[in-house]
Amino acid sequence: MTDTRPAGRTGDPRPGEHEFTVVSSTDVHIGRVVGLRIDEVAMPGGGTAHREVVEHLGAVAIAAVDDEQCVTLVHQYRHPIGRRLLELPAGLLDVAGEDPLRTAQRELLEEAGLKAERWDTLVDVAASAGFTDEMVRVYLARDLTEVGRKILDDDDEERDIVLHRMPLREAVQRCLTGELINGATVSGVLAADAVLNHGVPARPADAPWQDRPRAFAARKRS
Repeated sequence: MTDTRPAGRTGDPRPGEHEFTVVSSTDVHIGRVVGLRIDEVAMPGGGTAHREVVEHLGAVAIAAVDDEQCVTLVHQYRHPIGRRLLELPAGLLDVAGEDPLRTAQRELLEEAGLKAERWDTLVDVAASAGFTDEMVRVYLARDLTEVGRKILDDDDEERDIVLHRMPLREAVQRCLTGELINGATVSGVLAADAVLNHGVPARPADAPWQDRPRAFAARKRS
């Protein structure tokens, strides 16, 4: 591959070689699910710039596809968007020490009332890498058994969830028409179709997760 990077000023690192070190960091808000900090970052020209960073616990989502190639979606209210969205079952990595796969298994049971015998890793999704470290790992769950949902007494939000069983082909089409807009859902649906119908291999369920966010979880433990 030809290197087409422009030459910098004498003494400057070549594009792609600068180390963006953090000179200082200031906490602005530390909440229950996210934290906001402002980092002062060394820039290639010799100065610094301030970057707002939203720290997040990270999450998992599950494309649960049955033997008839139908995927289970949840219809739930999302306050920042201001309406209900159709999404894959998902949940935060909010239990200290819990493996992400175990979190996915628990969330699939809690939100969709399903257990799966076969698990694979589909995709890792950066929610919006320009300002947050939030990452979502999407799993493919197969060989499903319906066991029923159990809503906890203190979980008011989940009382409003409605489950939809949708043909995977229809879900793919809804991604392309803009009816499904959640990032992990769009990525997971398209990846599930690639694996199940186009011969693309999935990763093992315990595949390494290099970019799993850890900064906010570390705050919660301290």
